[in-house]
Amino acid sequence: MRKRIHLAALAAMASTLSGPAFAQKLRYEDIPVYETVEPVRLEAELLNRWDAPEARQGTAADEEAVYAIVNHVIGRYDRETGALEQRWIGSRKGLIRHINSCFVENDNLVCANSNHPEVPMASSIEVFDKHTLKHRASHSLGLMDEGSLVWFDRLGDSWVAGFAHYNDETGLPYKTNAYAGVYTFDSDWRKTGGWMLPNALVDLMAPQAASGGEIGPDGLLYLMGHDRTEMYVVAKPVMGPKLIHIATIDIEAEGQAFAFDTDGSRKVFAISRPNGEIREFKLPAIPEDALKAGEATRFR
Repeated sequence: MRKRIHLAALAAMASTLSGPAFAQKLRYEDIPVYETVEPVRLEAELLNRWDAPEARQGTAADEEAVYAIVNHVIGRYDRETGALEQRWIGSRKGLIRHINSCFVENDNLVCANSNHPEVPMASSIEVFDKHTLKHRASHSLGLMDEGSLVWFDRLGDSWVAGFAHYNDETGLPYKTNAYAGVYTFDSDWRKTGGWMLPNALVDLMAPQAASGGEIGPDGLLYLMGHDRTEMYVVAKPVMGPKLIHIATIDIEAEGQAFAFDTDGSRKVFAISRPNGEIREFKLPAIPEDALKAGEATRFR
C-alpha cells in the first residue's frame, strides 16, 4: 500500500525550505570566477652528455648504463665511458614498430610500444633484459580508445600511463591532441581512472601530445612534449578530471621520453634529437607553494 503524504506535511517541508537558511537569493554573477595561477618557471642544470645515434625517441638509465631508444632499436651505453655495450635491433615494419619510452626496473628494461604511425592505434608493453637487451616478454594492450601508449610508470602496485592523439595524418580524423590523457590501471592493466591535460599544455604540445612522462621522487608528474625545450610539472587535482599545471622547467632537451635516475635523486636523463645525444640534468626542487594548497596534491 502506498504511503500518503498529507498536505500538512508538505506545508511543513515548504516552510523549512523557505526558512532563514534559504532567505538570501543566490545570483550567478555573485559566484567567484576560478582564477588559474601562473606556473612557476625554473631551469634544469646540464650535468653530462653522451653521443648515441639511437637517441631519437627517448632514454632510460640505471647506475651502470644509459639507454637510447628509437622505434625498433635500443642502445646500451656505459655510463662512465660512453662506450656502446649492447644494441638490440628489430625489423623495420616488424612486430615492434614504435618504442617510445622505457624505464629500468630491477634487471629489466620495460618499454612502451605502439603501432604509430598506423591507425587505428594499438599498443603493447615490451620487456628486455637490461644487460643483454634480449627480448624477455610482451603484454599486448590491443586497440585502445585512449590512444597510442607513449609512456607509463609504477603507481604503487598499479600503473599510470600517458596516451597520445595527434592533429596530423598519424591521428584519428575525429580526435585532436586534446584527447590525449593520463590514465591509471590496476596491475592487470584494467583502467581505473584518469585525467585530461590542462588546456595550456594541449596548446603547447600541438600537433602532438606528451611524449614522455614519469612520476618524480617528489610525487609529482613530469611531462615533456615532442620538440619544445621544456618540461612540465603537473599535480593531481583534489576534485575534477583535469590535471593542474604547477611548474615549467627550461631544459636543453628537445622533448620526447626521459627517465629519472634510479637512485631516487632529482637527476633526470633526456635526449637531444637533433644532436643524437643523451643528456643528464639536475632538476630544481618545486616550491611547496606551487602546489596551490587546497586544489592540487601529489600522486604519491
